[in-house]
Amino acid sequence: MSYAPADTTLIATGPARHKGKIRRALIGGKLGDLGRLPRYTAFALLGGALIWAPIVGYLRTAPLKYTSSTSLILPGSGASASLNLNGIGQASSSANSAFSSNAVSPTETYKRLLNADRILAAAATALDIAQTDLGQPRVELVDQTSLIHFQMTGSSPEDAQARGNAILTAFFRELDALRTDEVKTRQDSSLQAIADYRDSVAGTRAVISSLQDDTGLLSVQQYDVLLDRNLTLETDIRSRTAALAEADAAVAALSQQLGLDPATAAKTLKLYADGAYLALIEEVARFGTELAEASAQYGAAHPLVVTARDARDTAQTAALQLASATTGLDTATLATLDLAPQGVRADLLSELVRKDVDRAGLAQELATLRAQHAEGQIDLNQKAAAAAQLQDLERDFTVAEAVFASAIARAQSSKSDVYASYPLVQVLENPSLADRPSSPNRKLAIAAGIAATFMMLIALVMGWVRLAVISRLLTKPAPKS
Repeated sequence: MSYAPADTTLIATGPARHKGKIRRALIGGKLGDLGRLPRYTAFALLGGALIWAPIVGYLRTAPLKYTSSTSLILPGSGASASLNLNGIGQASSSANSAFSSNAVSPTETYKRLLNADRILAAAATALDIAQTDLGQPRVELVDQTSLIHFQMTGSSPEDAQARGNAILTAFFRELDALRTDEVKTRQDSSLQAIADYRDSVAGTRAVISSLQDDTGLLSVQQYDVLLDRNLTLETDIRSRTAALAEADAAVAALSQQLGLDPATAAKTLKLYADGAYLALIEEVARFGTELAEASAQYGAAHPLVVTARDARDTAQTAALQLASATTGLDTATLATLDLAPQGVRADLLSELVRKDVDRAGLAQELATLRAQHAEGQIDLNQKAAAAAQLQDLERDFTVAEAVFASAIARAQSSKSDVYASYPLVQVLENPSLADRPSSPNRKLAIAAGIAATFMMLIALVMGWVRLAVISRLLTKPAPKS
């Protein structure tokens, strides 16, 4: 009767003890339960070993690495230059600020260039090592500045510094190569444009030369000179026409007053130079005087009167015949003319002849001027269209020549603009020589181990007091509404 209950108690006790262990593992024991201390100690030792074993192994086995730092800076201001060539044109070159455009960041460009394969390959070749052994620079951009920092690691301070110098040298050599290639490419395009401009200038010059050969007009200025000369001829013609009209009026007035035309007056003056005629005139005057004296004393039939009259008539007839032979006029006409050389009549005759000569000179000059004006007008009419065409061609030639000269000047000045696409960069800090290893970082590793150990201990403490914390949370009264 007593065995069955005892057996029943043993069966019931097993599940209860099992549930108690599970509950204790989840909730924990009492704060004063030191029976848990061995387990917590074992966990602490195991956790410490898991934390410090990798740290100690890393510090003992990791090779020493040294870091060399380099700083680059991009100047923020640009540069420009301008050249004025008198009579040719203007050439200018400029290098804009590296940060003048928001579309492209030069620091990002140079950051990518520092990690470019050809930079690394050139640096590795310079150091006589494999590119995989060189590593890549760690590039850092400083916000709101134009600074670029990069670091290189090596097995020794000198090795790290040498790698930094190799990267820096390869970087600048590549920049120079890129700038040279850019200038060459732009120069090739400029040379092609210059060749086109040269062909344009030569073509225009050939057309001008052909037009000059065909028309004989060398320049528009020559046409302007011809036009001015023709206008001057018109002015001279008007002036000479007025002078000729004045001379005609003077000759006509004198001819009317003397009763002689200029030709007869000239012939009359010719008689005044004939000594025989003058002697006959004197004889006529002398016999006329004797006739007058005889007529005053005697009658018309007196022998003295008759002798004096016959002598006078004979001398007068001889004088008329001589005058007729000299002047070509008949004696009847000469008998009606006053051929006496005495008095102012001779002066008037001389004046008439002189004015007639002047009039003839003016008439000849006027005729010559009119002929020159007519010839010049024909020449101007023939060259008017050519002058207009030549003016257009010369203007085109001047423009083409100016463009050609400006293109040459621009091509030459563009060679100095090497910072257009790749801004100027300067070394602010040369690769440094490290005074201590950068890896492994013993202080950082130890600090990390201490921090991990401290966090593990905090976790163990929280596990030790978790029953008290859970019980307090469960028994905490609900807040009143």
